[in-house]
Formats: sequence, C-alpha cells, structure tokens
Amino acid sequence: MSMRTPLKNVRSLGSAKNGTSHYWHQRVTAIAMIPLFVIAIAYVVSLVGADYDRVRYVLSLPFTSLVLLLLIGAVFYHMKLGLQVVIEDYIHTEGTKMVLLLLNTFFCTIVGLASALAVLKLAFGG
Repeated sequence: MSMRTPLKNVRSLGSAKNGTSHYWHQRVTAIAMIPLFVIAIAYVVSLVGADYDRVRYVLSLPFTSLVLLLLIGAVFYHMKLGLQVVIEDYIHTEGTKMVLLLLNTFFCTIVGLASALAVLKLAFGG
C-alpha cells in the first residue's frame, strides 16, 4: 500500500517540488551543447596555424560570436545544475550545503559572464 496521495501522483511533484524541471533543464542543455561544441571545435580546427589577425577576425563574426555565447550559456548553466546535484546529494550539513550552493551559483555566474564579456569584447572590437 502506497503512502502517496493520488493528487501528488497527478501533479508529478517530488519531495522538492522541482526535480522534474531540474532534470529536464540538465538534459536540454546537454543536448544543446552537442551541436554547439561541434561547431566550436570545427572553428578551432580550422584556425590551427592561423595568425592572430585571422583568428580575431573569425571569432568576431556574428555567427561565431552567437555560437560561442550560446555555448557559454549552456555550459555554465549545465555546470551549475550538475554541481548543485552533487552538493545536494553528498553534503549533509545544512549550513555547509547552503554556503556551497551559493558559491556554486556565484562561481558559475561570474565565470560565465566573464567568458561572455570576452566574446562580446572580441565581437565588437574592444
């Protein structure tokens, strides 16, 4: 005999009420990263041996900048979600868990924004 109410089963709510959403966000970002990484690796391979001006020109093209920005967003959001799961699963002290979750969010946000800033600076010739 199950202790779950029929209403809970209908709503598909887990204990934290957002597990399904978290799961799907992680899967969608993983799938989105596949073509973005393929395109980014193709650019890197095509630029092997190129001089600085050529690399700077190719990386400043609108399509290239868009791909890099999308890749940065997907990678750092995916990383934040993945680290969040690890922290929630393996850290059992509530105070430590909260501090690490905050640090995870700050780290992923700051490094992601710094990466995006570098791409935008390159794209706009700064």
